[in-house]
Amino acid sequence: MAVCAASTAVGGVFTQLSGETPAHVRVWCFPWRVRQSAAMTYRVVQWTTGNVGRAALRGIDERDDLELVGLYVTNPSKAGQPASELGADRATGVTATAAVDDIIALDADVVIHTPLPSLVYGDDPGRDVDDFCRLLASGKNVITTVGYMYPAVHGPELVARLGAACTTGNSTFHGTGANPGWFGDVLPLTMAGLSTRVDCIAVQEISNFQHYPSPEIMFDMMNFGRTPDAFAAGAARHRHWLDGLFTEAVTMVAVGLGAGDRIDRVTSDMETWLAEVDLNTAAGLVAAGTVAGQRWRWAAIVDGTPLVEQETVWRMHADAAPGWPVGDWSIRIDGDPRMHISLPHGWNRDVLGSTAAHALNAISSVVAAAPGIATFLDLPMIVGRARR
Repeated sequence: MAVCAASTAVGGVFTQLSGETPAHVRVWCFPWRVRQSAAMTYRVVQWTTGNVGRAALRGIDERDDLELVGLYVTNPSKAGQPASELGADRATGVTATAAVDDIIALDADVVIHTPLPSLVYGDDPGRDVDDFCRLLASGKNVITTVGYMYPAVHGPELVARLGAACTTGNSTFHGTGANPGWFGDVLPLTMAGLSTRVDCIAVQEISNFQHYPSPEIMFDMMNFGRTPDAFAAGAARHRHWLDGLFTEAVTMVAVGLGAGDRIDRVTSDMETWLAEVDLNTAAGLVAAGTVAGQRWRWAAIVDGTPLVEQETVWRMHADAAPGWPVGDWSIRIDGDPRMHISLPHGWNRDVLGSTAAHALNAISSVVAAAPGIATFLDLPMIVGRARR
């Protein structure tokens, strides 16, 4: 049987329905797993109000199956402010709190966790994991955008901590993102479904941030505009975080392809390009002699050769690093058949908003999942909702 129109069964495609549907009528049916009843409303806590957090608040407002019941902020000066002043489009009656205990005490189905990653920011690199465990143990499912899409990469101790918290709270943990996440993980695996043999998957993100107007992200987070020595010192935590993110990505794709038990190692490589002249950008001046380009590469090596590769090429100006790859975001699959797709620069006008959307769209599947860690490999297809 199949999910067709008002039907609530699950099954195949082009299925003849009995009962009210005449036998000669064929109905196109989607074999996707049903995630939850449309009548269910999920009680949501939004964790922080940065760019992704504000997008999540707006997304919650737009959904009739989501109800905002709590809002956590890291800045005490925002505590007590209504959600409508911190990103929500309408009055909800919810005011922000800077006290974790207030959130723990709430009756909520899920926490949408979207802070800046503690592995990069703040004085406590382990803060995010500590928060995950408290929230999960209190009975709340957690969907995060700071990484941890395939926690097994970080070792058995982390997996055990998250698993124990999920067991205590009968809850589920899920990490998501745009890239890594949808573009570098879900999309290549979806394409691989068209293959009879996969020899190598190569994912490439090429971005020019010349017109991106955020000095906080470009200079403070991504460490552009720094001298080589300052870059090496300031980028250590950022590199550790990125290495974790993309190691998760290439590992999860390799596991999804059935090669998890044959991974020899994951390699990581990074190089920078220094500006030869001063470069004017929307975020500010990138002075000559400072970092204006970054090229990162990760690969899951299986049986001695790369099976899954991820490469990011970041430029602060169109004139930076002329010898590096140019083009768009792309995925190439070598195998049978050979496939390639390319998404032009600007293919997504709001990647941060899409990051929030993918988290919100995962709520029903995460709530329905068995307690424990649920990766993209464990959940049904995550899709958006039609307009009303």
